[in-house]
Amino acid sequence: MNKDIKILMLVGLGESSLIMYNGLKNNFDVVRIIREEKVPRKIFIQRRIKNLGYVKVLGQILFMMFNKHLIKKSRKRINALKEEYGLNLNPFPKSIVEDVNSVNDPSVINMISDCNPDVIVVNGTRIINESVLSSTSAVFLNTHMGITPKYRGVHGGYWALVEGDYNNCGVTIHIVDKGIDTGGILYQNSIKINNKDNFNTYAYHQIAKAIPLMRKAVEGIYNNNLKIKGRKDLKSVIWTHPTLFQYMYFRIFKKIK
Repeated sequence: MNKDIKILMLVGLGESSLIMYNGLKNNFDVVRIIREEKVPRKIFIQRRIKNLGYVKVLGQILFMMFNKHLIKKSRKRINALKEEYGLNLNPFPKSIVEDVNSVNDPSVINMISDCNPDVIVVNGTRIINESVLSSTSAVFLNTHMGITPKYRGVHGGYWALVEGDYNNCGVTIHIVDKGIDTGGILYQNSIKINNKDNFNTYAYHQIAKAIPLMRKAVEGIYNNNLKIKGRKDLKSVIWTHPTLFQYMYFRIFKKIK
């Protein structure tokens, strides 16, 4: 525990942001939480189509619709994992929360300057602009739900299982740079799942593993004794959301739920 370390958090709306905050608040002084809104659905889909094409995005939308059903069936397992790992979802204190449309809004730079944090912890936001990253001497740390650089992008744990790469099904704490999950690797750990788990439960294993790693990274940044780990043994790949066809194929033929 070191309450001398001031943390500012940049977060999205997901549960993992609450879990990470509650995992850090007793160890450090979390002075401000800047919470961004989701990217509007229309803009989100337009960007996806531009990058991936109509056919793949349609398949991803169909999977998202199917996944609403899968989430309901996963609720019992999710609740069991929250209890098993002691994951705390208590709400953020309203007094330290600032809501913004995007973490890249100009106002965010002013908020960071006002707080003068030692470390900025990122969780569940969009890609952060260079203007924000360069606005402070504080180090930005991110939790990535996958082992980088091989499982950059989204759903790294799921894709590692699809690839049969069980040793690299895990989580990474890394320094944030202007790329997509390309920053210096500080800590990594793998997860162990069982046949009760599926696409919607892997992230709870990952965030549980991430919290102690993030604590170590924050302490290390503050004490200036961290070393960046190279992973030249792994190729660099960006993964996207599965399509419904991909998910059903891998579920039937590889037994990956």
